[in-house]
Amino acid sequence: MVAELHDDVVAHLQKYGVQYTVLPCEDKYADTAAFCEHYGYTPEQSANTILVATRNEPVKIAACLLLASTKLDVNKTVKQRLGGGRVSFASAEQTIAATGMQLGGVTVFGLPESMPLYIDAAVMEQVQVVMGGGNRTTKLLLSPQELLKLPHAEVVANLALPR
Repeated sequence: MVAELHDDVVAHLQKYGVQYTVLPCEDKYADTAAFCEHYGYTPEQSANTILVATRNEPVKIAACLLLASTKLDVNKTVKQRLGGGRVSFASAEQTIAATGMQLGGVTVFGLPESMPLYIDAAVMEQVQVVMGGGNRTTKLLLSPQELLKLPHAEVVANLALPR
């Protein structure tokens, strides 16, 4: 299987000099739980990129990166970061429109730099994390420290809560 990253992801990785390994992934195993089970990773080693959107106009969208073993604190931490209005998970349509990436492969690399990027502090405690490659057939394996090369990345305590 040939593993090819999304073009915007490759450009972003190169632009910021991010060190990573590409992991091929069969489409049917792209969702985190299936990926972990099939390829032998744990949810604590897997970081999910989740987009959130405000419900008020103008809609603000932000990307949040958290471990698969946790859940996003949308109602408190994310809400505060986005100005206190009502916030929910971005719809599939909003996610695809904002990222140009397939669900099951969304990653923080290749996102518009105007989009806020919040990284849960627990992600930074890992030695390495696996995350989407911008499509359903690739994943990235990297040190969380590489995420700090992104100029719009912000590490946030308690962005995610234990499951």
